[in-house]
Amino acid sequence: MHRTEAELALKRLDWVLGLTRLGLLAEQVTRAFWPVWSIMFLVLAVLMMGVQDILPLEAVWILCLLTLSGLLIALGHGVRKFSWPSRHHALSRLDTTLPGRPIQALLDMPAIGLGDDGSMSLWRAHQSRMEASASDARPVLPDLRVSRLDPFGLRYIALLALSIALLFGSFAQVGSVTEMSQGNGTGLMAGPTWEGWIEPPSYTGKPSLYLNDLPEGNITIPEGSRILLRLYGEVGALTVAETVSGRIGEVPSAALAEQDFTVEKNGKLEISGAGGRLWDIVLVEDAAPEISITGPAELSSRGEMTLPFEAADDYGIVGGEATITLDIEAVDRRYGLSAQPESRAPVQIELPLPISGDRTAFVEVLIEDFSKHPWANLPVTVTLSAEDDAGHLTLTKTENTRLSARRFFDPLAAAIIEMRRDLLWSRENGPRVAQLLRAISHRPDEGVFKRETNYLRMRTVLRRLEAVTGRRMTEEKRDELAEAMWKLALHLEEGDLGSALERLRQAQERLAEAMKNGASDAEIAELMQNLREATKDYMREMARRNQENGNEGEQEQLSENMMPLDQNDLQRMMDRIQELMEAGRMAEAQQALDELSRMMENMRVTQGQNQQGEGEKAMEGLADTLREQEGISDEAFRELQEQFNPNAQRGQSKENEGQNGGEGRGQSHDGTGKGTGEGEDGLAESQQAGRGTLENRQRALREMLKQQMGSLPGQGTPEGDAARDSLDRADEAMEGAEDALREDDLAEAIDQQSAAMDALREGMRNLGEALAQQQGQQGSAQNQGTSSQDPLGRSAGDSGPAGTEEGLLQGEDVYRHARRLLDEIRRRAGEAGRPEVERNYLERLLDRF
Repeated sequence: MHRTEAELALKRLDWVLGLTRLGLLAEQVTRAFWPVWSIMFLVLAVLMMGVQDILPLEAVWILCLLTLSGLLIALGHGVRKFSWPSRHHALSRLDTTLPGRPIQALLDMPAIGLGDDGSMSLWRAHQSRMEASASDARPVLPDLRVSRLDPFGLRYIALLALSIALLFGSFAQVGSVTEMSQGNGTGLMAGPTWEGWIEPPSYTGKPSLYLNDLPEGNITIPEGSRILLRLYGEVGALTVAETVSGRIGEVPSAALAEQDFTVEKNGKLEISGAGGRLWDIVLVEDAAPEISITGPAELSSRGEMTLPFEAADDYGIVGGEATITLDIEAVDRRYGLSAQPESRAPVQIELPLPISGDRTAFVEVLIEDFSKHPWANLPVTVTLSAEDDAGHLTLTKTENTRLSARRFFDPLAAAIIEMRRDLLWSRENGPRVAQLLRAISHRPDEGVFKRETNYLRMRTVLRRLEAVTGRRMTEEKRDELAEAMWKLALHLEEGDLGSALERLRQAQERLAEAMKNGASDAEIAELMQNLREATKDYMREMARRNQENGNEGEQEQLSENMMPLDQNDLQRMMDRIQELMEAGRMAEAQQALDELSRMMENMRVTQGQNQQGEGEKAMEGLADTLREQEGISDEAFRELQEQFNPNAQRGQSKENEGQNGGEGRGQSHDGTGKGTGEGEDGLAESQQAGRGTLENRQRALREMLKQQMGSLPGQGTPEGDAARDSLDRADEAMEGAEDALREDDLAEAIDQQSAAMDALREGMRNLGEALAQQQGQQGSAQNQGTSSQDPLGRSAGDSGPAGTEEGLLQGEDVYRHARRLLDEIRRRAGEAGRPEVERNYLERLLDRF
């Protein structure tokens, strides 16, 4: 093939070569000038975001010079690197993409064999094939990658900044940079100008003010507002004069292009020069918060101190604190408090604030439990403080009160709590506390301790106290002893009774002690509720016993002073007691409580109450399980004591016969109902039983609990499900106790048994609530079915049906009716206009009732 033919073949590739050449040009421009457009993108993004309006004028000029220098350097570097792509470069790039380099073959000439027809014929055939291959050529795509030249990805950073500016910026901001250069801006051609803003503190919620829109005159702004001014034009053409910042010392120039200061007082603000203005700034001071205690400190039913307070502020309160300090002057410095108290820091508690809503004015209640604090129920001073966003702090007037905390009404528990307080008051009281505890526990067989476990726990605390009394008592040891005494007092106060009668007697005793000691309304309400629950349990127990013994011969066994009572009678009597206590008539309430106690001693359950249902059987079975678990726990505790001091345990067993929960001399509270003997013989029998016996009894008790859980009533109700969950926990604790007994770990076994007893009590409470709710629903249905109406559909009234012994005022409102009648008699007796005969009659009624 001749050269003219090769050129003609390449001519047909001109459009492919042209596109390839353009791609090479794009490569050269990209690789040479990528720093230029990166800088341009970055500068454009900055201008669109309005950064030039925020920075000082000098900084803008410096950045402009740096940017211009960078552009010139990048442009010069790009010009040196740039190379215009030629046709030869395009042919070479295109030829490298084709197999066999066909374009180069069309341009080549054979080096040998020019005169040989065979060689030339072969060469032409080769070029023909290359021409056919070159006809398939396509434009080569440019390689625009510059990663090798930009290892840090600066071009991507510039592109990202431009993208953000396009989304959040504006091209209108770009034009503001021309106004900053003298002689170019239209605003500056007309003369100097200014801008100003007033920004109130963010916590006020007030909007910012644009000074250019405000006429001359008074401007009222909040304290702490910030004023920002910008002066444009020739330096000195505009100046600022102000007397509101109170700045002293080195003050910036009045002609400074940008000025920023905070308003601290009333004064004037003036911008002098063309277009200037004068304002009188009136400052609204941020008022200090207000806080006050609105009522006395009271004690809640859960033993927590409640202190109501109210607070207010013009913009809102951000925090507050209550500081409680011991009022040492008001403390009765006798007995254990006569020693010098150990130094204790004031109690500081953060005040509760509204979680949502406005905090400018609110009413809240500080609730905190100080029952375990050394200052519990002692005179203290309380001071509340409130703080706002401006940092203003306000303190209330010091309030003298008592640190309300839980009170103990069991005499033994109250004595232990007093000893605990004395020990926390000063460690010097250690010998005195030990001596008093030893005196209390000297003769446990005289009814001081209702259970042997309580006595053993006190003796353990006493030995620990005597071991560390003196210089060896550290704060940690003292706090450990105080915690042990607290748990012992709680155990004595709340009781650990499985017998309904004992629970009832304890509830009556605690209520009587509360009335004597002047307990609060909340404490009396809680004790009254405990009495109601104990009475219900006792009624169920009496019903069970009547059904077991049968009703034959019952009338012969009743004494003349016995009287029939049902649950409604008892409920009305307890309502009457509570009303008398709420009215402050404690003497009458005490008489009514004594009468209730006598009636409970002589009470028989009415015939309608003698029917025992499935719920009562379940409660009875759980009560038996609880008593059995208490007996096993007591025996495990005695064995644990014998490991450390066998001789002392033998002596205590003799002294404490009949005081461990059994009904009679020598009976142990093991749930079996069989006595363990008395004196040393009984103790020998107990020791011979061994740990294996305890393990077997624990296993049998757990099997019995599982059987009881299988027929538990109240399924499907929240209370019934809660009872089942509690019994499941009791089963797990019993299993842990059984494993501990098997491994001869008596301490762990006692802990597990205690957890099992707590779970059993909780399950019995939940089951009782489920049964009470079920009985209430049944009673409501029966009442609806037996509602009496006269033939005209009217209610028959409050009187009982004919032929019954029901009175005219039966039910829960009887005492309210009586009180209203008594108040009406008193009102009429005090009216002087009534006849003297009538007033004498009313006075005789008042004297009688």
